Amino acid sequence: MVTTTSLEAELLELAGSVPDPELPVLTLQELGVVRAVHLHGPDTVEVELTPTYTGCPAIEAMSVDIERVLRSHGMREVTVRTVLSPAWTTDDISPEGRRKLREFGIAPPRVRAASGPVPLTLGPTRTEEASAGNGAAGNGATDAALAEPVRCPHCGSADTELLSRFSSTACKALRRCLACREPFDHFKEL
Repeated sequence: MVTTTSLEAELLELAGSVPDPELPVLTLQELGVVRAVHLHGPDTVEVELTPTYTGCPAIEAMSVDIERVLRSHGMREVTVRTVLSPAWTTDDISPEGRRKLREFGIAPPRVRAASGPVPLTLGPTRTEEASAGNGAAGNGATDAALAEPVRCPHCGSADTELLSRFSSTACKALRRCLACREPFDHFKEL
């Protein structure tokens, strides 16, 4: 069992308060990528950071921002270590993070019923409510995730379609609402 000191908890909160460089509406804690903080001396700290996927270009910016925040809090030596296991999944995004994504105009990843690997399936690109119960995916999501269609973050309609599997970042797909006609990003389930 690993115990956390009050200073480690404070430093974890500070590291987690750093905004995500690609989605500044979210903090790293809400994104679920800051895993732990370990003190190795009175002013030496190590932070464990898990990227959203291998090769994520934002990991360097996240590390620099965490180092800056912790040094301004009196830590002389800050090491940010990339930890790949357990892998990050969209299940790690907090409910507050999902709410903020929706308010920012990004459809949050759907909540899966079970954890573990996500099997990929091929299917139609529309996720209207009538087809959601029939197992139509459209973006490679699991059947469990299909219980909830991808909803438009602007009007809430489930009548949406996939325009591109990639959007402004590799973590998001580009969709369009067929009800209000607005395009929007969908944070893909991983």
